[in-house]
Amino acid sequence: MSKETMPAAEAQSYELAFHVLPTVAEGEVAEVFQTLKDLITKAGGELGVEEAPARFELAYEIVKHLEGRNRKFSSAYFGWVRFTVDPAKVEHLDEEIGGNKSILRHLIIKLTKVEEENPYFFHQAMAEQGKSETIDLDEEEAEATTATDEDASESETDSEVTEDKE
Repeated sequence: MSKETMPAAEAQSYELAFHVLPTVAEGEVAEVFQTLKDLITKAGGELGVEEAPARFELAYEIVKHLEGRNRKFSSAYFGWVRFTVDPAKVEHLDEEIGGNKSILRHLIIKLTKVEEENPYFFHQAMAEQGKSETIDLDEEEAEATTATDEDASESETDSEVTEDKE
């Protein structure tokens, strides 16, 4: 029986998304981000595309046990970084990040090829979301639009009645 060695695991692409506590001074958030990137490189990972943390309001309050009591947070600094690393090191990396007292929450996900090629820049999308414009219709256009919608609704009702008779 011959011994075969298993090939070394190929590095996989991952994304670390995280919330930094809002109690961290704004000037120190960059240091927390650098600490996270240092943990990745220490684990043998190679850094890729990133989005630096920026403060925003959370969709819901997050409770975290800090200093012997539960505290509620309604805002945080959100950022992410993509990296490649040996899959065997991801669990240890996850534990180290979870032990960082400046992190409110974090998530490491394995990226698909499509996700790798199309990063989503959250803060840029949020900024562009506020740039949408509202178009005011004058009264005649508004009435015409309402009448057209009502006609379409009546046509659907008529066809339903016809179908019931058959």
